[in-house]
Amino acid sequence: MAKLKVGILISGRGSNMAALIEAASAPDYPAEVACVVSNVADAAGLAAARAAGIPATALPHKGYPDRESFDRAVSAELEKHGVGLVALAGFLRIQSPWFVARWQDRQLNIHPSLLPSFPGLRVQQQALDAGVKVSGCTVHFVTADLDGGPIIAQAAVPVLAGDTADTLAVRILRQEHRLYPLVVRWFAEGRLSVRDGRAGVAGVAPGATLLFSPEP
Repeated sequence: MAKLKVGILISGRGSNMAALIEAASAPDYPAEVACVVSNVADAAGLAAARAAGIPATALPHKGYPDRESFDRAVSAELEKHGVGLVALAGFLRIQSPWFVARWQDRQLNIHPSLLPSFPGLRVQQQALDAGVKVSGCTVHFVTADLDGGPIIAQAAVPVLAGDTADTLAVRILRQEHRLYPLVVRWFAEGRLSVRDGRAGVAGVAPGATLLFSPEP
C-alpha cells in the first residue's frame, strides 16, 4: 500500500519537521515526507530537510503581491509532490481563506498550549502570566480561526516553580515531538474524521478525551 505523502510548512528550525522525518524513516510508518516548504529563505529547517534527502523549497512571502498569490504558489509546490496532508511545523503565516478551503480537513497544526487556552504567539509566557499549573501542546485541524480548528489530541506538561518561558517551552517541545507523529500516523491510517466541528479518532469512544500525560 502506498504511503501518504506529507508536505511540511516551516518558518524556522523545523524541530517538529525533524520529528516527522524521523518517524517516517521507520519501515512500518504509513506516511512519508514528500517535501518541505518555507516562507523564509534561510530557515534552518530547509538545510536539515535537504540533508535528509527531502526536496526543500524556499518561497519568501515578500516576493508575492498578496497573501493568496503566495498561498497559491505554496499549494502548487505541494501538489507537484503529490501531497495528501499538509503539516504545519512552526509556520508563522496566517493563511488566506483560499488555502484553508483548498486543504480543508487535510491540514494539521501543532500548537504549544492546551487549546483553546493561549492561542497566538508568546504562548509559554501567556501560560506563566496566567499562573496555570498545567500546560502542554495540541494537534488540531486547521480552519480559518487562528489556532481554533477541531482538536484531535493533546499532551499535558506540568508547569514547575521557577519555570521561565524557555524552560517550559523545552518541556512542551518534547511532548510535541511525540504527539505530532502519532496524529499524522492516525491520519495516514484513515482514522481521523471531522463532524459538526469536532474531530474524531476511529477506535476511540465518542466523547473520550485524548489527553496524554508526560513521560515519567
